[in-house]
Amino acid sequence: MSASGAVASGSLGPTTTPSPALGQLPATGHLFRPISAEDEEQQPTEIESLCMNCYCNGMTRLLLTKIPFFREIIVSSFSCEHCGWNNTEIQSAGRIQDQGVCYTLTIRGLEDMNREVVKTDSATTRIPELDFEIPAFSQKGALTTVEGLITRAISGLEQDQPTRRASKEAIAERIDEFIVKLKELKQVASPFTLIIDDPSGNSFVENPHAPQKDDALVTTRYNRTLQQDEMLGLQAEAPQENLEEDLRNEVLQFNTNCPECNAPAQTNMKLVQIPHFKEVIIMATICEHCGHRTNEVKSGGAVEPLGTRITLHITDPSDMTRDLLKSETCSVEIPELEFELGMAVLGGKFTTLEGLLKDIRELVTKNAFTLGDSSRPGKSEKLQEFSQKLDQIIEGGMKAHFIMNDPAGNSYLQNMYAPEDDPEMKVEHYKRTFDQNEELGLNDMKTEGYEAGLSPQR
Repeated sequence: MSASGAVASGSLGPTTTPSPALGQLPATGHLFRPISAEDEEQQPTEIESLCMNCYCNGMTRLLLTKIPFFREIIVSSFSCEHCGWNNTEIQSAGRIQDQGVCYTLTIRGLEDMNREVVKTDSATTRIPELDFEIPAFSQKGALTTVEGLITRAISGLEQDQPTRRASKEAIAERIDEFIVKLKELKQVASPFTLIIDDPSGNSFVENPHAPQKDDALVTTRYNRTLQQDEMLGLQAEAPQENLEEDLRNEVLQFNTNCPECNAPAQTNMKLVQIPHFKEVIIMATICEHCGHRTNEVKSGGAVEPLGTRITLHITDPSDMTRDLLKSETCSVEIPELEFELGMAVLGGKFTTLEGLLKDIRELVTKNAFTLGDSSRPGKSEKLQEFSQKLDQIIEGGMKAHFIMNDPAGNSYLQNMYAPEDDPEMKVEHYKRTFDQNEELGLNDMKTEGYEAGLSPQR
């Protein structure tokens, strides 16, 4: 059962002509005075306003007041002497609170019916004993008492009874029975519970024992849900953890051009967490026009304080299945083949050891300047021998050392025994030299006190 029509529809019309009383705000003291019948200086401000019922001019009275142990509110009352229509409501003079509030009041006697209550538009009122609820935004805000809330609900249910009796007599009889129960509550024949739940946090139930604790009143503050924020017109911010989780689970796509044929293509990007290492960003481009495919890996973190040198002794074909992350700043060495791959060659890659060795072989064998007609005599035989030895390492027929040297510390080779030490792999952290910092652009990068250094130039 709900009372959605507890107040006649309508709102205060636009201001047309302010009365002389508009400028008669208190000249001394605070703008919001504590509400008191003994304060003769606290007078309402009168504004001539348009009546939304007969469209003649009526009178709006505004009272700026402060409720003890609560906050400032604006009480407004409109009346039209032409048609007799009137409307009263309250509005909070402050902002929406950081948390919602729920008041649970156990009414045991008639004195509890006289407690002052501030109920905003967004508050929901419930009486569990009758399974009765006044939904949010079904009534205007009100400054009243507990008895006034119940009387207001009775009036809202009674106003459409004549129409119901003419069309839906059975429903009208049930509502009549429920109205009788609401009227019995006003006599407090037995205790009942009144709950006012306001997500905006601007409703209020008086504590007559303030500042002492009220045993009959329980006040609970809570964090609003996303649905409640939307109901109040607030733009809710998604939790940061959820945003990070969405990035890990989602593949982002953006349009680009193919580096081979310049046709429109699409690049996929995903954030991946490498176990026992860090997050990396994997990007892959596929061209449907020419079939060209590229993939690239970017480190998801900053330059590490120390460089990293990883040395793996390849002794078994199973070593070829190790995951490997080679950043753009990483160089690769194979001493047995007298081979060294410089920084930035092959770019960043997230693959296996076998995949990287095959990329190295393809880089050497498919280069027209090394094995083509332009190659020097004798060089072709050496490169073919290099390619054969590299195949032997991949197939497990030759033992070798594989060294990754990354001054930025953003490369990784899988430890098959993690979290224990790998007997075939050695990881060293070292302090970068001046030349290595120069290559990474760190020597000219000022990260401390840069604001003080720039201040004279401003």
